[in-house]
Amino acid sequence: MTDKTIARPYAKAAFEDARESGRLEAWSRGLSLAAAVVRDPRVQRLLDDPSVTPGELARLVTGIAGPELGEPGRNFVAALAENHRLGYVPEIAAMFAGLKDEAEGVADVTITSATALDEAQRRRLSEALARRLKRRVRLSCLTDPGLIGGAVLRAGDLVIDGSLRAKLERLAYELTS
Repeated sequence: MTDKTIARPYAKAAFEDARESGRLEAWSRGLSLAAAVVRDPRVQRLLDDPSVTPGELARLVTGIAGPELGEPGRNFVAALAENHRLGYVPEIAAMFAGLKDEAEGVADVTITSATALDEAQRRRLSEALARRLKRRVRLSCLTDPGLIGGAVLRAGDLVIDGSLRAKLERLAYELTS
């Protein structure tokens, strides 16, 4: 299930509790575990099974993720189960992670390059991006030989396409218009 309208208030509530109690990391790990449990196809079938009570579903999820979540998190999962919202836990966990990263000043950046980047290139790019974004950068590197050369950087809504393929496409467009 993916409905940001439903998941957003739950994610914000969990984040506020985690921030106020100083347990951001524990909540993050617990929600990630709970999301993994809910994504399991066997659990997915149970979510729609009318013979399984919300309490049983909550105990299943908290049995695995509960130690990380603590008492507030277990209550949170129980409330989700009662309201038939456990299927939204993966979306809630993703939104929570985004709120946590924002609060901690971290940006996820994906760099797709034509060839693998060495450690020095990664470090230079990470430092330059940290200055530009004014955040700590968590770098993820991918390769795509189809880019021919250069790289494409993605950080949230920001996309910087410095690939040779994009430059060739722009040149071809300009020549044909």
